[in-house]
Amino acid sequence: MVSISKMRTAALCAVGLAVVSLGLSYRSTNVGAGIVAKQMSPQTMVRSGLNGVSQLRASRAGVPHLPKKMATQMQAVGALTNSLMESGKSIQQVAQEVVCTRGLMTGSSVLTHACNVEWYGPDRPKWLGPFSDGDVPPHLKGEFPGDYGWDTAGLASDPATFAQLREAEVMNARFAMLGAAGCLVPEWLAENGVSVQEPVWFKAGSTIFADGGLNYLNSPSLIHAQSILAILGAQVVLMGGAEYYRVNGGPLGKDLDKIYPGGAFDPLGLSDDPESLAELKVKEIKNGRLAMTAMLGYFVQAIATGKGPLQNLNEHLSDPLVNNGLSLATAGKFTPV
Repeated sequence: MVSISKMRTAALCAVGLAVVSLGLSYRSTNVGAGIVAKQMSPQTMVRSGLNGVSQLRASRAGVPHLPKKMATQMQAVGALTNSLMESGKSIQQVAQEVVCTRGLMTGSSVLTHACNVEWYGPDRPKWLGPFSDGDVPPHLKGEFPGDYGWDTAGLASDPATFAQLREAEVMNARFAMLGAAGCLVPEWLAENGVSVQEPVWFKAGSTIFADGGLNYLNSPSLIHAQSILAILGAQVVLMGGAEYYRVNGGPLGKDLDKIYPGGAFDPLGLSDDPESLAELKVKEIKNGRLAMTAMLGYFVQAIATGKGPLQNLNEHLSDPLVNNGLSLATAGKFTPV
């Protein structure tokens, strides 16, 4: 028979778990966004939970109705909280790391956002840096990757519109990253001795109308294209089909996330670790925004100079004071041939 003291200890453990999970819970409309712990007697709240959790190991064997997995998780949370409090961390930092650990234990993608406090939550970087206090709109809580608290036009104030804009931005960012690399690689290959039919990106498409058509790497045996209608049809079928399956699901899965489907679309398993995935999302959108800006620069350079980005770069590096944007005040003088 279980002794009275052990029953009392078990009850205390349950109270301790409740205090740790509720007293250190985040206060926000989105639990995993990273957020501030409640400010009601924090030291008392944490220590009460710790006192219960710290007695768990001795009493676990004598309490048959306490699941072993739960007991192990309680021990881990209690040990972590105790260690954090002894290190002198604030109650907000304790809450952040406890919820992160709980998310990793349970595999919750929501709770593991707390592991990325550097990029999520109220302490994330803001677009005005230390001068952002009071300038971040209330609908931007730091729950999505790339949220720097900037929405002066209020475009994201409606949740449905916000979701559409997020999806559009990520998709355009991915295309821009592919496009920015695709504009550079042929020119780089040509500079390094590889035979390329037309290395300048904005002239390459016109080679399909030339005698002999368009040959990939100047070799008809690789990819040969001579009909613009065939190219258009193939693009509509392939790109349209991929977009349809992305939105509506298909053979590779149903009801997948439209932006981050994972599963068969992640053969390298990059999304297996929720903490790493949250960080990768931030890296993706940051690089995607840079690529979209780069593509805009490519367009302007093409109009102003009629040259490819690498040639423009080489000329600028050879004589920066002469070859720069300010010296091209007459931008637009180039006429494509």
